[in-house]
Amino acid sequence: MQRSFTKQIAPHIDVELANAKLARAAGEVDQEFTYLERAHVLGQESTYWHVKVHGLMLAWAIRNGSAAEASGQAIRIVGAATKTMFGLVPQGNTGGANVSPFRKMPIAPELAALIAKAKSGV
Repeated sequence: MQRSFTKQIAPHIDVELANAKLARAAGEVDQEFTYLERAHVLGQESTYWHVKVHGLMLAWAIRNGSAAEASGQAIRIVGAATKTMFGLVPQGNTGGANVSPFRKMPIAPELAALIAKAKSGV
């Protein structure tokens, strides 16, 4: 299930990451992070994607001089690497340091549909 989900959700995460790159190129710093948050929600049940997106969030924090976000992401990378495989992720959490790493959050309907589709393998 884990590898299948990781593979099935990849194209949808790739869209969010491509949008993040476009926002970065346009100097839209906040929008870039919003796309990273969407990628986080999509991929947080995959250890690979969960860790990768937190790594990208850490890079965003460093580029933008946010020490609070950088330290929050360092902690979240460790958590993602060690807890995701056990299903210990708060679904819907957007992954930023401005939110408790333990807080469950509602998932946007369009993201929930993509997650459900990836889980079904369709």
